[in-house]
Amino acid sequence: MIPESRRIAHLDMDAFFASVALLRYPDLVGQPVVIGGHGPAPEPGSYARLGGYVGRGVLTTASYEARQLGVHSAMGMMKAARLAPDAILLPVDFPSYRHYSRLFKAAVARIAPLVEDRGIDEIYIDLTPLQADSASLARRLKQAVFQATGLRCSIGISPNKLLSKIASDLDKPDGITILQPGDLERRIWPLAVSKINGIGPKATQKLARLGIQTIAQLAHADPALLQRHFGHTYARWLVEVAHGRDDRPVVTHSEPRSISRETTFERDLHVRHDRTLLSAILRELCERLAADLARKQVRSGTIGVKLRFADFSIITRDLTLPEAIADVDAIHQAARACLKRVEFDQRMRLLGVRAAKLVSVRDGDTGQSRPEQLSLY
Repeated sequence: MIPESRRIAHLDMDAFFASVALLRYPDLVGQPVVIGGHGPAPEPGSYARLGGYVGRGVLTTASYEARQLGVHSAMGMMKAARLAPDAILLPVDFPSYRHYSRLFKAAVARIAPLVEDRGIDEIYIDLTPLQADSASLARRLKQAVFQATGLRCSIGISPNKLLSKIASDLDKPDGITILQPGDLERRIWPLAVSKINGIGPKATQKLARLGIQTIAQLAHADPALLQRHFGHTYARWLVEVAHGRDDRPVVTHSEPRSISRETTFERDLHVRHDRTLLSAILRELCERLAADLARKQVRSGTIGVKLRFADFSIITRDLTLPEAIADVDAIHQAARACLKRVEFDQRMRLLGVRAAKLVSVRDGDTGQSRPEQLSLY
């Protein structure tokens, strides 16, 4: 049963990067479009096809039409080219993404000021103090976002952040999903365990071997069984989230101590055999991290990497820099320097890059670091 103590919304922009690109290229609406790689913006009507791509990049995102062909974000572009050779390939455009991100968040804040910024394309909103009913608020928020940006979004509303994030994905695109008492059992429990943010591909596979594939099965699993296979802390978390419990507040004003970007791979990757793909993923993570730093107007004095291996062990490496940085090339070089200090004796399932010791650009910091050029590993 879902309690009714709070009203928390999760607003997620629909295929954000691809949708921003379609504002510039409206003739591509309804066509499979993928975003990835670099280069000048093409002239309308002069588009590259994904099938002609040669390189080692990864997709940043894809339109819903492209996703129906089997491609998705963080997929290697060469693999995506085999699945959707006729898809239109457009380069990333982070200045435009940041512009529209600021616009949609400002539009939301004018209606519901208790907003937690979770990234360039998603936010949590505490609706509890507002008087209007949830459906009316959701419609107002969606209309405000569209009027400010021309973009669509999906909103999930529930008593907590965990369920609202799941809900915002249930009726995409352009959806509103409000979870009511009883909807935990009806709408959430039948879903695959992978729908829970924090249960990645490896944990999903491990749960499947235990006969646990749905959230309902996880909710009814023996806690002792989970603890034997996942350890006390993670097993306890699995039980809590399967029952829809999450007491995290919407944090509106905290200054970030660190910012990170990470991705869990579809399959475990080998440091040598998958070197090209790993290199492209690392670069993509650094680009997104640089965009986050620019959006928050901060620089980083420490860059770190996080790796999770096939046995679920985690290691981190950090590099403190002589001067704070925000440039993507400097972040990339520092992350590569961190990876040089890692001993790779098994396959990886997760890679992350973190920026810490943040300094506000508004405080006058303009430092740039020039780490030594190093190979990826």
